[in-house]
Amino acid sequence: MEKFSAFRDPGTGIQPFLAPVPPQESDFFVTLLAPARALVAVLRTAMVVVLILFHILLVHVIGFLCRPVPPLQGLFLWLGTALPARLALYVVGFWWMPIDLVVRKKGRLPESRWNPQAGDLIVSNWSSWIEVLWLAYKYNPVFALPVANAPTVLSSAKGASPISYTPGRKTGTGSAAISSVSRISSSPEVVRGFRQVSLLEMISSTGNTPSAISSAPVRSLDDIRHSARRPVVVFPECTTSNGRGLLRFADAFNGASVPVKGYNIYLMCVRYDPPTSLQPSLSHSIPGATLNPLRHLFKISTSLSPQTITIRQLPLSESPSSQLFLVNEVVPEPRSDVLAEVCAVLIARMGKMKRVGFGWEDKYAFLDFYRGRRR
Repeated sequence: MEKFSAFRDPGTGIQPFLAPVPPQESDFFVTLLAPARALVAVLRTAMVVVLILFHILLVHVIGFLCRPVPPLQGLFLWLGTALPARLALYVVGFWWMPIDLVVRKKGRLPESRWNPQAGDLIVSNWSSWIEVLWLAYKYNPVFALPVANAPTVLSSAKGASPISYTPGRKTGTGSAAISSVSRISSSPEVVRGFRQVSLLEMISSTGNTPSAISSAPVRSLDDIRHSARRPVVVFPECTTSNGRGLLRFADAFNGASVPVKGYNIYLMCVRYDPPTSLQPSLSHSIPGATLNPLRHLFKISTSLSPQTITIRQLPLSESPSSQLFLVNEVVPEPRSDVLAEVCAVLIARMGKMKRVGFGWEDKYAFLDFYRGRRR
């Protein structure tokens, strides 16, 4: 949409924040199926709500009562997470979710599947709450949400743009004269730390930008990793995109050296098919105002065909934790956070995605502009 052209990456032409929409076409068959699709969506959404209650009962009630017996508590945490997560995915339409193990160097034999242990990091791109649910089902991990100060809005002058570039023509006509967009600070905000959050809080945070420092304890990623009894999931984009491009990674790893030592890093990439008239977009880049992402859940539940997801994983022997990993083969001129840059390059290659110059700070400006137009 032209009014959001300020948020189109100049290098790739990708608009990474707006939700993808299917081609505009008149289809009598789609109209005819609308009542049936709505009924199916209501039933599916109700079943997912029941599974959420089941998860809360096992994890937050029975799991809490079993704290004096750690093995028993761990059993209920796993059962109350993996089972409802997989059933919820099945109810929504993800009947089969194959995993592709991508070998970076030709000639190497495929390895066995992932087996992350306590304290290992799982790093991925972020497009929806669906991959959060899949990770919960597959690895029962700990989720870490970044904490950062909100970008400072300097002005809202007409024709201003996000931090990454100045878009449009400078003639004062056409896209150059479109409504204002708030300009925010010209340098990326520093990630102050992370919060360890539950599965439900991670899902409800999908689409939002990093929270400001609050009363909740803020810890370093290393601190969370050292104390975790399960793998730790981190999304260095710090927010969701619409899946068309990979956002700029924040400096989330505190300048960790590569190859890392003492723990393993598992890299993965998730892609979704473009939407059609009968298949809504599975990416969730714009959060709902209340009960996020309930509205998106209902929307994708209207699909009568099986849902598809592409999951690509990098073998552990080719990850930045392999002691044979060579940084200059991936990043000739690394920036301050070498690990973040290496992960971004490898994930983009795995998913065959283009990297855009926008980061979560631009997403913050986009959401501010988007919500301002809807008031």
